[in-house]
Amino acid sequence: MKYSTPLLAAFAGLTSASPIVPSKSTLHKLFTRQDVQSAINASLPDVTIFATGGTIASQYTSNTQTTGYSVGLGVQHLVDAVPEVLNISNIAGYQISNVDSGSVNQTISLKLAKMINEELAKDTVSGVVVTHGTDTLEEAAFFLKSTVNSSKPVILVGAMRPATAVSVDGLLNLFQAVALATSPTGRDRGTMIVLNDRIGSAFYTTKNNPNTLDTFFSTKAGQLGIFINQVTFFLYAPSEPVGRIQFDVSNVTDLAQFDILYSHQDMDPILFNATIEGGAEGIVYAGVGTGGMSRVASLNAERVFNATGIPIVASHRSSDGFVPDEGEDIVATCTYDWV
Repeated sequence: MKYSTPLLAAFAGLTSASPIVPSKSTLHKLFTRQDVQSAINASLPDVTIFATGGTIASQYTSNTQTTGYSVGLGVQHLVDAVPEVLNISNIAGYQISNVDSGSVNQTISLKLAKMINEELAKDTVSGVVVTHGTDTLEEAAFFLKSTVNSSKPVILVGAMRPATAVSVDGLLNLFQAVALATSPTGRDRGTMIVLNDRIGSAFYTTKNNPNTLDTFFSTKAGQLGIFINQVTFFLYAPSEPVGRIQFDVSNVTDLAQFDILYSHQDMDPILFNATIEGGAEGIVYAGVGTGGMSRVASLNAERVFNATGIPIVASHRSSDGFVPDEGEDIVATCTYDWV
């Protein structure tokens, strides 16, 4: 088969039906700067890539297939396919996991946050890039924004099409993410999300479409910046979102189980009991309107809270907006917290 671009040719040997899965021994430091570069360029900044899997690391037998692909490419495969990143940075990489983003768990998340904090504490490291599946990329970005304590940039990047697709988007996304991680203009902005020539804040950005390239947006706060000819242009001065809370996870070994319930007409009130019986240590529910639920569900939630003391937090199921302290749509005399 002939490939339409050199980048597709770089993956020509990787399009077998059986995905490439790193061994357990590679789920640590996969390669160093010396492994991928014959010599370190002292004039270039150091950037570390943490790979977790996702579409950006996926492959399929056909270059026109954009669904049904398999995760499996390692971080070094990605760097090999975008050798231009070595012209702007000294690259090192860690393979944290190699799974779809729906399978990222608290073990992966905690390990990632701790390793990133350690990496950014090094004077030589300019910033880090995390390759991640897009389905839960916004969750990972928000978690890292809340647990990484550094003024240096942390960039989450993914792809909407697999690495073997004729219209592959992940390779340019990766180059742009590395470019941003090297840029002094990326400092003091917290964790950011880079896809499709856009830079978004991890605090506000959401995946809005399961299929299209143009999917990550912040409809409330807008984009932080864009790329033009791979050059970063920020629209605002560095700032942190109002209400941001920072957590220290250096000594945390596991996270509490919080379950999420979706509010709707005829919501079964027994769901609150079931999630507590399943081991939940807290409940977040995506309420209707400004955080509401049916009266029967609300009354049962109050009973569950009064009996267990387990926190119940109101959110909203709409893609944008806020839940006030006492929204008019919230039914009740409940004694639990509304935030």
